[in-house]
Amino acid sequence: MNPGRSAPAGEVEPGKLRPPAPASPAGPPSPAPAEVSSPTDAPPAPTEAERGDPRPPAPPVDLPSLAPTDAPPAPTDAERGDPRPPVPPVGPPPPAPAEASPPTEASPPTAAPPPPSELPDLPPPILALADAPPPPTEAPDLPPLPDLPPRDPTLTVGLEPSSVDHIGSGPPTYDAEPTALPPADPDDLDGLVADTVLDGARYGSCTLRAVSARGDSARYRGEPRRDSLLTARFGVGDQALLLVAMATGARATPGAHRAAAEACHWIGRAVGRSHARLAEDIRAARRGDLKSGLHRLTDRSLGKLRASAAEQGVEPEEYTATLRCLLLPADPECRTRVFFGVGAGGLFRLRDGAWQDIEPHVADATGEAVVGFGSLPSETPEGDRLTMDLGITTPPSPYEPSPRLSASLEQGGTPVEPPRDPFRFRASVAQPGDTLLLCSGGLAEPLRGEPRLAEHLTARWSNGGPPGLAAFLADTQVRVKGYADDRTAAAVWEA
Repeated sequence: MNPGRSAPAGEVEPGKLRPPAPASPAGPPSPAPAEVSSPTDAPPAPTEAERGDPRPPAPPVDLPSLAPTDAPPAPTDAERGDPRPPVPPVGPPPPAPAEASPPTEASPPTAAPPPPSELPDLPPPILALADAPPPPTEAPDLPPLPDLPPRDPTLTVGLEPSSVDHIGSGPPTYDAEPTALPPADPDDLDGLVADTVLDGARYGSCTLRAVSARGDSARYRGEPRRDSLLTARFGVGDQALLLVAMATGARATPGAHRAAAEACHWIGRAVGRSHARLAEDIRAARRGDLKSGLHRLTDRSLGKLRASAAEQGVEPEEYTATLRCLLLPADPECRTRVFFGVGAGGLFRLRDGAWQDIEPHVADATGEAVVGFGSLPSETPEGDRLTMDLGITTPPSPYEPSPRLSASLEQGGTPVEPPRDPFRFRASVAQPGDTLLLCSGGLAEPLRGEPRLAEHLTARWSNGGPPGLAAFLADTQVRVKGYADDRTAAAVWEA
């Protein structure tokens, strides 16, 4: 180093701003130093990777070394294009001063600034390094995504399984959806019956769901639904009484659906006219009075049905129906549920996760009160009787011989009484959490014959409260192979 040597005239004192640059010590300035007009425009020398080395870039250099005071000399055109090591300068390097002055104190350059066209030759990667740290180059160090638990878009509830289409050894023979409509008479459109009827309500401590739907066989053959359903409320407030009536017409008869609808209408009228006294007897737990009075109402309704058959000129056996009813008081303090009717079907109760078949048998339908239900005595100690008088005249027996049988009797034939179904009655006190199910034979038979259907309904109705109308319809329409009749059901959930 020669401290007594000064910089040539007309040049910026490079020794005060950056390390020595390769330049001739005498003569006019070379083209390379002329390109750097000021210390702030001087880019650092490119690394070997930037001059064309295909290997990965070297680790970033220390940021303080890129400050304007330590900037290396700008490379020449030959150095930027030649991958070989740079050639050492011809003359001795210029002297390095003891202290570097700030860029603002540097003397203005005398040489003309480079044209703008040469500015793109500056290597932008080195400038980016001075502004921000380089991005990470090793992404595989991130934790692998497959270790995360897979997301399932389907939400399932373990306590309430989803509805199914069928249960049993295999799918039923018929289609799951309606196929053919029944024939229609343009002059008797009131006689058309819908494929499905759905209803529901909530009064007091109970929630009601009711449905009646055509069976698979009737849907396939284009026959009308033989089952009929009636839900009605008589009265207002806590004195109101709910009636659910369902009837099933005789099989293979042309007017079966009409007979079922007429039976429901007749029993509805009879109960509606006596609803105030019936509701009072239910709240007072007068089981004996209820049984005798409802028996009288049922006989009267079936008697009118047989009278209608005589008017139409058909046999009573061809124009008849089973009849099953349920009475529910709207009073939230009364949990007595009364069932009565004539004919086949089912009465079940779901309690504590198990089904109970509480259909009253013939032995239970007659005689004294069943243990556990009871009723008030027929009279008080003072001698006052507590019988119920509904003000209904007892009609003739509904099982009188038909006109055809009467004609045979006139000719000396043997009188044959038509088969008589026993009257069934049951009054029970519901408990919170119970589910009472009243149904026609189309649902009672598969419930008794296929245990998996009972298990399915247990899982569906044991948790979560009463289902909605659509869910109740889906539950009662679960098909079982070998059972294709109409299904009518009414279920009551106790809060």
